[in-house]
Amino acid sequence: MKPLSDESAEVSDLAGRTHGPVLTPGAVGYDEERTGYQLLSAHRPALVVGALDAHDVRAAVEFAVATGAKIAVQASGHGLGEALDGGVLISTRRMNEVTVDPAAATASVEAGATWQQVIDAAAPYGLAPLSGSSTGVGAVSYTLGGGVGLLARRHGFAADHVRRIDLVTADGQLRHVTADSDPDLFWALRGGGGNFGVVTGMEIGLLPLSTIYGGGLYFDVERVPGVLEAWCGWTRTVPEEMTSAVTVLPFPDLPMMPEALRGRHVAQIQIAYAGGAEEGERLVRPLRELGSRLRDTLRELPYAESGAVFDEPDQPHGYRSANLLLGALDPDALATLPKLAGPSAPVMCVVGLRHLGGALARAPRVPNAVGHRAAEYSLSVLSPVEPGQEGMARDTHRAVLEPWAEQALGRSLNFTFGPTGEREVRDAFAPDDYSRLAEIRTKCDPGAHFHSNHAIPPIAP
Repeated sequence: MKPLSDESAEVSDLAGRTHGPVLTPGAVGYDEERTGYQLLSAHRPALVVGALDAHDVRAAVEFAVATGAKIAVQASGHGLGEALDGGVLISTRRMNEVTVDPAAATASVEAGATWQQVIDAAAPYGLAPLSGSSTGVGAVSYTLGGGVGLLARRHGFAADHVRRIDLVTADGQLRHVTADSDPDLFWALRGGGGNFGVVTGMEIGLLPLSTIYGGGLYFDVERVPGVLEAWCGWTRTVPEEMTSAVTVLPFPDLPMMPEALRGRHVAQIQIAYAGGAEEGERLVRPLRELGSRLRDTLRELPYAESGAVFDEPDQPHGYRSANLLLGALDPDALATLPKLAGPSAPVMCVVGLRHLGGALARAPRVPNAVGHRAAEYSLSVLSPVEPGQEGMARDTHRAVLEPWAEQALGRSLNFTFGPTGEREVRDAFAPDDYSRLAEIRTKCDPGAHFHSNHAIPPIAP
């Protein structure tokens, strides 16, 4: 693709056919538009289209295909792995309308809406979506990757609750994809990521839910060294209504850190119980009895405040991560985590263990491409990274995950932040499913125009 400028005939023509801004390098707003939540890398497109609606998306796709350009899409930019160099970036963050049908218990969600926007739209009707731990993440991109949410063990993957996906394919057509209209593509989109076109919106089912019992229990790993083992044993006793996780990280000894956590190696157990507070209190009692807690934020809370369960940072930063999906938690491997990923690790490591199973293990009513439903746990390791530290982070993550190799069933692409090769993407799916996804990609995008974080290449002719 040749260099473009705001004055070029091609750009002027595209700008005349779109409602949102069309920006080239050096233009006011270009850098802001291409930069997402993940700051370690940013797209470097030849052109950015700040789409206001599906019409703008179609125009951008038609322009890119006509000029032989690659196409990337960015809403919040949380999951950016491999940046686009050149080509066309479609920014969907302005497309953030959410419309709730309380009678049908559904929501129509535009491509750029975050989960918090969906939560806020649904809450007045006593409804809630299957959102995740970070409410600032884009709802559509999260769902295309499967989506393990706060209530996942009770209700399954977010992708299991999708009714319709609106998609612009490489031929410039806006398609309203359902299980009836195009069962193969509908199967692929729910779990196969952004390989098949540009999603402009989706319709999802909502849950009749206003509150949950949830929050966090924070322990000092040195003072309560058996937290991970105890949590692991506890997960084998709880009902599906209980979805939980534990994050282990060293808090820097810095003034901006919470005083109770500053300078400590902390295990934060996260609780989301789809039930009443009284029963929730009973279920978590064994965890509270493990030892002295640095913080205890468990309470009945409105689902609109569900981001408090994981209490994750909301400021953009650079990071890399790797993960595995596990059939079980090996006690010997579990014992290696505090040392391999503790304060003495070459880079700061945030280790996350999530309890899966329950409804996640059951096939949905309408099948989809989400892989490895038999996994009982996920293990991830994430590091804040500055430019030049990528290699050190990669080596550290490999060392942390190596003791788990025998228990690994595969990986989750939604928790893989960084460039991925074909082998890593294959590991997220059953072999037959990966082959089917490649066939569908070939039909939808034979020219491989769509630049996805986790690419499934078309089959070569």
